[in-house]
Amino acid sequence: MKRITMPLVASVVAGVVLAFPAFAAELKIGLQDDPDVLDPAQSRTFVGRIVYTAMCDKLVDVSPDLKLVPQLATEWTWSDDGKQLTMKLREGVKFHDGTDFNADAVVATIERNLTLPESRRKSELASVEKIEATGPLEVKFTLKSADATLVAQLSDRAGMIVSPTAAKELGADFGSKPVCAGPFKFVERVQNDKIVLEKFADYWDKDNIFLDKVTYLPIPDSTVRLANLQSGDLDFVERLAPSDAGTAKADANLTYADVVNLGYMSMYINVGNGPRADNPLGKDKRLRQAFSLAIDREAIAKVAFEGTAVAGNQPFPPSSPWFNKSLPVLGRDVEKAKALMKEAGVDRLPVELGASNSPIVMQVMQMIQAMVSEAGFDVSLKTTEFATLLDEQTAGNYQAARTDWSGRVDPDGNIHQFVTCKGGINDTKYCNPEVDKLLDEARQSTDEAVRKQKYDAATAILNDELPIIYFGHQSWIWAFKKSVTGFVPSPDGMIRLVGVKNAG
Repeated sequence: MKRITMPLVASVVAGVVLAFPAFAAELKIGLQDDPDVLDPAQSRTFVGRIVYTAMCDKLVDVSPDLKLVPQLATEWTWSDDGKQLTMKLREGVKFHDGTDFNADAVVATIERNLTLPESRRKSELASVEKIEATGPLEVKFTLKSADATLVAQLSDRAGMIVSPTAAKELGADFGSKPVCAGPFKFVERVQNDKIVLEKFADYWDKDNIFLDKVTYLPIPDSTVRLANLQSGDLDFVERLAPSDAGTAKADANLTYADVVNLGYMSMYINVGNGPRADNPLGKDKRLRQAFSLAIDREAIAKVAFEGTAVAGNQPFPPSSPWFNKSLPVLGRDVEKAKALMKEAGVDRLPVELGASNSPIVMQVMQMIQAMVSEAGFDVSLKTTEFATLLDEQTAGNYQAARTDWSGRVDPDGNIHQFVTCKGGINDTKYCNPEVDKLLDEARQSTDEAVRKQKYDAATAILNDELPIIYFGHQSWIWAFKKSVTGFVPSPDGMIRLVGVKNAG
């Protein structure tokens, strides 16, 4: 038997050690919900967008100061009539399957978003008549009519470019193995347990990616997420509950960050989505008005959100330049609510209200349940996992449902797809041709004064008919280990990992 001396063994071990990094930098992120399908064409959850931020680069991104900035597109120009958008594309970009990103890939993705039967991006891209490659790294959008919102739409899921090879192979099952061009590539997903991504070695900006692996873990309970962060099982948590903010701030091992978001908290009322819309609340706007009047929005903001949220009654927060100031957030008025109930010929009305099983959501829903009871509404709460709640809404299997929207940088993204007759996320199936006309005209103008006039007129109608009852705007709250550096909070709530390090 050949003997190996100790010095040789030591050198062999050292060689093995040196062949690998000293440590693999991993970031374990606790999510409030489990995303739905991981296909940018089909998905609709906020947490899905967080995962995409690491996995799927877009044509355009949004900066922390809410400016539209280059990502896969390096520059863009509009024609004088606003009907043609030309984009120059980044050179040297690869998809996770090794295929090249180019103009043909952009054309294929946009056409998929417009034609895939399961696509939810159709209304976002409704103005697009055609897209064509005008060079290897240049595309031209030709529009049916001017659309000032298109670039903003391309800063979200509609602009996430996927591998044409994978999309063709997987079709509607693309979400089972998504292939994009972001800094991290898909490894595995265990439903309601984890989503694992790893660093993509050929990412175009790889020198600014300092993590080797990212694991997303859905943990609906904020307090449990925080406990996992404090114990070291997580490195980062999103949407910390306001009630846990003080604990996070007081922990010397953690960093706390928050920012008011772009979106809203709301309740959808099923006014036209199948047989379940055939009930007094869905058919009579007076009852919806009564329900809205019975809610104390300020109390919800102060109690449930400990002052980190603001009361609201529109798709835009009161601080937004798009807020309709002629419709201020009104205080609670139970007597007026009762009068509307009486006018509608109703004494007491049972309402089934769907909600996700997040503790903060349930706290708010229980407050609303108690508030509206005083006006004559007997609310029964139906709790479920968030992705399931969305499926039920899409199918029309609900009477009323709590749904939040994370918000978009352009006002169109907070309203058009939810309330236009053919809107891609119009789960209430509300349809008013006048609202469609106003919101379509707002899309077509590049004059902000004209757009504001259109949005004001539309919100006045919606405030009267109330297919969606808005009640506030919350803040994004994050907490993470001191070892995590480089994270920049953004009002869109995304967790961008370019530049983020984890030394612990």
